[in-house]
Amino acid sequence: MTNKLFVAGLPYSITDSQLEEYFSKIGNVISAKIITDKYTGQSKGFGFVEMDTPEMAEKAMKELDGTNFEGRTIIVKEAKPQENRGNFNRNNNSRNDNYSKNRW
Repeated sequence: MTNKLFVAGLPYSITDSQLEEYFSKIGNVISAKIITDKYTGQSKGFGFVEMDTPEMAEKAMKELDGTNFEGRTIIVKEAKPQENRGNFNRNNNSRNDNYSKNRW
């Protein structure tokens, strides 16, 4: 078990510090981050919390998963490492290039 947690179902109005405060009742929180839209800055309704130890993370997962936080039921899971999504190029679609070149 890692000490990083994925938290979903968060109210859109909460801040990093409110998330940290909520998890600090379980143990020492290293960091708490709400994920926001890069254009609007609005919360996406999920975030990540890093607890001091894997044991504290497991305790937080057991005790806080399914609880009501500011009127919403939250989901707390072990965070998975981000997968490499590759280098997406909008011009590199799966359509055969010869099709569009010889179309007319």
